[in-house]
Amino acid sequence: MNRGPRRPDGRAATVRGGAVVPAAGSAGEGGANVRVLLTGADGYVGRILWRRLRERGHSVVTLDSGLFAGCALGPEPAEPVDLPLDIRAVERRHLKGLDAVLHLAGISNDPLGDLDPAVTFAINHEASVRLARLAKKAGVSRFLFASSCSAYGAAGDAILDEEAPFNPVTPYAESKIRVERDLLAMADDRFSPVFLRSATAYGRAPRLRGDLVVNNLLGYALTTGRVLVKSDGTPWRPLVHVEDMAAAFVAVLEAPREAVHGEAFNVGRDEDNHRVRDLAEMVAAAVPGAVIAYAPGGGPDKRNYRVSFAKIRERVPGFRPAWTVEAGIRDLKEAYERHGLSLADLEGGKLIRLARIKEHLAAGRLGPDLAWRRAA
Repeated sequence: MNRGPRRPDGRAATVRGGAVVPAAGSAGEGGANVRVLLTGADGYVGRILWRRLRERGHSVVTLDSGLFAGCALGPEPAEPVDLPLDIRAVERRHLKGLDAVLHLAGISNDPLGDLDPAVTFAINHEASVRLARLAKKAGVSRFLFASSCSAYGAAGDAILDEEAPFNPVTPYAESKIRVERDLLAMADDRFSPVFLRSATAYGRAPRLRGDLVVNNLLGYALTTGRVLVKSDGTPWRPLVHVEDMAAAFVAVLEAPREAVHGEAFNVGRDEDNHRVRDLAEMVAAAVPGAVIAYAPGGGPDKRNYRVSFAKIRERVPGFRPAWTVEAGIRDLKEAYERHGLSLADLEGGKLIRLARIKEHLAAGRLGPDLAWRRAA
């Protein structure tokens, strides 16, 4: 006899909007289908996470402001976003009936964060905390926040776990730290925040980025024959493939609450802590004839950190990274070549997030607060 959907503890689950909904505070445990809001859904990671959530049977409501529509190498993604909103415009009604928020939206890297630090804090910190408060009031039981290993900042050669002190060197990194602090203070029996401190992402995605170190080095190698290193090559960087980054969010969403409640997790592989010069050598090995070149005046980068990923490996066994940097380079090289990557693509608004924002600003489509103007 079909008794209907069951929760992991054997009790009957509620069905809402076609999705199986666990009781409050247990969203996603055991892989039960839940209704989630995915912010930043049209971004580099968001497009892949959107697909992975649906493949797992979760019901996904997508939100994105559309700043990077058209930023694709190859065909434009076909699926429209459900809520074309700036996260600063989210209201409580948008969160009703949801079980979890996966919050990726925001200023996405250091150069863009440096454009106007006050705006960076308004979007990445203040709007994120406001979203979490609205979610808690609306009865959302789990909140996964896309934090960053860049919060460790200038850390040297030591291998850092999640208890290591923060040493941010950019407004972007500082904004992530502030959100973690304020969301952790909101944690209780009804609201469970989790912080995913991802390593530097790389790899192929529908909404591609060319301003990430591996993607950028490979792009220059293919379009100019030079693997252009913009620092002295000595800084350490932990790396994570964009597919594995998305997989981590799904695994944490589906993990038991007691394993992840109020916790921070570094996301990546221990084997993929590399110096930038080592990444350059991997790229050069993958592109016949390419030579490594160092940009004039490229000194040591203050951002320098190595990271341990033991905690997520032990606490979230559902997360098992599948990609190596070498495999990611080969896969992205094939995509670059198939779609005819040009130097203009690599240096312009198509693949560089800061360049895209500057195009919007110059055209008057965005105000100085990086919100769409009404006329646009």
